[in-house]
Amino acid sequence: MTVLTDRPVASLDFLSLELTSRCQLTCPGQCYAEAGPTQGHGSMTAENWHRLIDEAAALETSTVQFIGGEPTLHPAFTELVEHALRVGLSVRVHSNFYKVRAEHWALFEDPRVSVATTYYSDVAAEHDAITGRTGSHTATRAAIVEAVSRKVRLRVTIVDHGNGQRAERARAEMAGLGVTASVDKVRAVGRAAGGLLPSTSSLCGRCANGKAAVLPDGRVAPCEIGRFLATGNVQEKPLAAVLASPEWAQARVSVPARTSADPCGPDCGPSDDSSSGGSSCSPMG
Repeated sequence: MTVLTDRPVASLDFLSLELTSRCQLTCPGQCYAEAGPTQGHGSMTAENWHRLIDEAAALETSTVQFIGGEPTLHPAFTELVEHALRVGLSVRVHSNFYKVRAEHWALFEDPRVSVATTYYSDVAAEHDAITGRTGSHTATRAAIVEAVSRKVRLRVTIVDHGNGQRAERARAEMAGLGVTASVDKVRAVGRAAGGLLPSTSSLCGRCANGKAAVLPDGRVAPCEIGRFLATGNVQEKPLAAVLASPEWAQARVSVPARTSADPCGPDCGPSDDSSSGGSSCSPMG
């Protein structure tokens, strides 16, 4: 069953800004954005992103999320976060925590900023096999420990690929470090689709419900996982115009409504669009 909510089509609480497709990791069996070390930053310029942040503020958006790829690799990352804070938006940064520069720690410590990262296993070899980068487990875990010591507002999502992956043990490890972690299933989008066409059954049911994502080429999607439903482009028209278009309305109605008795958890990993926590919502199936 598909339904549209009663909220105005241009109402936007949470906006993901996918700054780049570049990432130090490859995540060969997972990456929704098909990011990697050789990918670029897309056609959106720093000026485009600055303007988009202003448009989000004008729409009374409460939170913008900087995501990628690895958003901290974008040359304008710091200035864009500072701009978002300056216009009164809360900021979430979704980072792989592979390498954190000193200037970025200073940003992450701001109480208006929260950070999300993804973790896979308490065993380094298993984690590194999923990310495609030897040493990524050691680096990410060390950054998580550092974030805790700096009192950064941090949330961890453990994406479970199945096949005996030590996801629950990773969650217990995070709890031991004082970190709230949720476990989510890998979604059949991007590299995780294994060459198959993506399906709306992989979505949690909350896409486009007060949220949207802007991809590195300016296209607007219901969320970063629902990128295959992208419509309109903020390089061609204002964000409000995209959200008010018939094409966006069709994208919204194409997302299956969640009909189970349990409400969709607010973290909805891996995008983690909540600052208050909650249980993961499984995709519709």
